[in-house]
Amino acid sequence: MTSSVNAPAPARRPLILVHGLWDSPRLFNRLVRRLDADEWPLLVPHLPHRLGAVPLVTLAEQLDDHIRQRFGDDASVDLLGFSMGGIIGRVWLQQLGGARRTHRFISVGSPQQGTLTAQWIPRWLLAGLADMKCGSALLRSLNADLSPLADLDCVSYFCRWDLMVVPGWQARLPVGTARGIPVLTHQQLIAHPRSLDVLLQTLRGD
Repeated sequence: MTSSVNAPAPARRPLILVHGLWDSPRLFNRLVRRLDADEWPLLVPHLPHRLGAVPLVTLAEQLDDHIRQRFGDDASVDLLGFSMGGIIGRVWLQQLGGARRTHRFISVGSPQQGTLTAQWIPRWLLAGLADMKCGSALLRSLNADLSPLADLDCVSYFCRWDLMVVPGWQARLPVGTARGIPVLTHQQLIAHPRSLDVLLQTLRGD
């Protein structure tokens, strides 16, 4: 009988990490360092949002270009979006066909139902920020047809005391499972060791 002790670990699906407002790919450095040991195929694109002026649909189109250049048109992927990045990822999934090639979608501190902090921002000035208003045209269109998400493993994480997504539970996706992480700030959702442990457990699960 052939021993399987030295058999190589099965290849993991490529993982795409999407940053949010006022962030860059460096946001994920702590998470990426903990993923390196698993030789995870990663894509962590830079999506310049011009302080929130770029519409989220435009950023999703840029994300689509990055994904196709890195992984081609058909490879199955997992997607994790932090803050505004979770909305950008959801536009890619639901409106640009990304759901057909995605296995798992993890939304971390993303205002999936909008945030009061964006409520008074004029769209003509900061279109991307205005897309995150409660009841924005973009969020209404995403919530009107959830069928592209039906076959995905969707998970959303939120912080009850979040001052960026207000109230914090607005970061729940309308599908899948949702869980609050006991950290104190928005940024700790992607940086605190407690949060990283939770995210790694989710990413490694199948």
